Amino acid sequence: MGSGGKADLVLRGGDVYVVDAARSWAQAVAVAGGRIAAAGTDAEIAEWVGPQTEVVELGGRMVLPGFQDAHIHASAAGLERIRCDLSGAHSLAGYLSIVRAYAGQHPDAPWITGGGWSMDVFPGGVPRREDLDRVVPDRPVFLSNRDHHAAWVNSAALALAGIGSGTPDPPDGRIERDAHGEPAGTLQEGAMDLAGRHVPGPSLEEQVAGIVEAQLYLHTLGITGWQEAIVGDYAVVPDCYDAYLEADRRGLLSARVTGALWWQRGTGTGQLGDLIERRAGAGGGRFRATSVKIMQDGVCENFTASMLTPYLDAHGHPAGGQGRSFFEPGELTAAVAAADAHGFQVHFHAIGDRAVREALDAVAAARAANGPGHGRHHISHLQVVHPGDLPRFRQLSVMANCQPLWACYEPQMTELTLPFLGPQRASWQYPFGSLARSGAQLCFGSDWPVSSPNPLWEIHTAVNRTIPPGYPYAGPGAGDPFLPGERLDLATAIAAFTIGSAYVNRDEREAGSVEAGKRADLVVLDRNLFSRPATEIALANVDLTITDGQMRYDRHRLV
Repeated sequence: MGSGGKADLVLRGGDVYVVDAARSWAQAVAVAGGRIAAAGTDAEIAEWVGPQTEVVELGGRMVLPGFQDAHIHASAAGLERIRCDLSGAHSLAGYLSIVRAYAGQHPDAPWITGGGWSMDVFPGGVPRREDLDRVVPDRPVFLSNRDHHAAWVNSAALALAGIGSGTPDPPDGRIERDAHGEPAGTLQEGAMDLAGRHVPGPSLEEQVAGIVEAQLYLHTLGITGWQEAIVGDYAVVPDCYDAYLEADRRGLLSARVTGALWWQRGTGTGQLGDLIERRAGAGGGRFRATSVKIMQDGVCENFTASMLTPYLDAHGHPAGGQGRSFFEPGELTAAVAAADAHGFQVHFHAIGDRAVREALDAVAAARAANGPGHGRHHISHLQVVHPGDLPRFRQLSVMANCQPLWACYEPQMTELTLPFLGPQRASWQYPFGSLARSGAQLCFGSDWPVSSPNPLWEIHTAVNRTIPPGYPYAGPGAGDPFLPGERLDLATAIAAFTIGSAYVNRDEREAGSVEAGKRADLVVLDRNLFSRPATEIALANVDLTITDGQMRYDRHRLV
């Protein structure tokens, strides 16, 4: 409580979208002791204003609960921002210019690492080692792509890792090869680890710096909490568990973070004891590790997403390959049942329709073995979902973790996906509207650095199914809606990014709506999204971001 029973902070004169069960509106919010004291009309909130109260005149601006991102790699993204960051370019020349400059600025770095390249820049989505050799001939280079399912490496990296024409593909990956059978310079999925295991890991200090860098950026976008989608040893994502604990210990976390502990392939349920230990070691602060991440397949663009029927070739004929499920059904069922029995939430990666079905089957088996439970299991990405599986989300209480920015006509969709799916499967992509109509609970995430973490861009795409203005990867047909029957209304999209994601993070009693007693995690936009055309959603700006009643970002001044 503020001084003399008054508020520490009052926001008044605006449009406060409460996101409660009734989808109420208010004009003002009072904050005391880091929590929401009241939301109501300006007249009702006036009694909270005292001589020490900081008053923000909203002038008609919009207040929302702070956004929560339900699937993000903030630690890895922060590291990329302070390393060789390719995300600001979208051409081979642009990428090579960035790599050359970074290598020149870091002459003593034993490896050049970073990432952010886009597959659609390269023929077939496959960059070549010779291009990197021209700009960095003397040191190994390892650069992950936007979706972290492939790495671009130079000849020095291949040589150091001992990868040559005779190196077999690993069971869960592929070495792209040239016409002579030599490694071309792209390592897909599990093949990344053949070189990645030789890359020096970041220091704890560097990882903490990456988390702080990511948090600063996310606050500029109105994000006040997230689920870190991989916490553990994964080929291109360094284990960030200790770094989050250290950042929390130092008081550097102003957001709330839920960690999804990585479930290692080929290890079975014997790893559960270590995961339980990690969960116990991350309790009580702003970082918790209560989720388990299971990656069931790859991505459509490199034909590693697990499909019920074969991919097509360039001529529209079945090509034979159906991708690969990283866990066989029996192994997946055992993993999910064990995690569920020990109170973990399971966070699935499933892109293809077979992977989605296998994830749902595993949850059904866990429910049958353990009872209904309260796992709040969720499947992320959901690119291709068989229509027969849509009602199962509600039936099994599985949340649909959607990455809405992908549901548009960007080059990776038009050039590397649509031709190889065929019309029927192409029409099953990102069925957010169908999921909502079937009663599924939705939460939203970005998968940053795979794509932008900007919630306004993502909400714009969910509502319009078009590329948002300013999006850097627009291509032909960018203004055309992608499967417009799968649009969401604005209220549903906002709820998915606030109370929906708070629910999946087990934070809905503390955040996700502007209700008295909850943490004062708030975002102020420069306009009311409901009062403007839907085509203008992405033009809105975040003016203020607040966590625990403290200003973390102010667009008009430094905080």
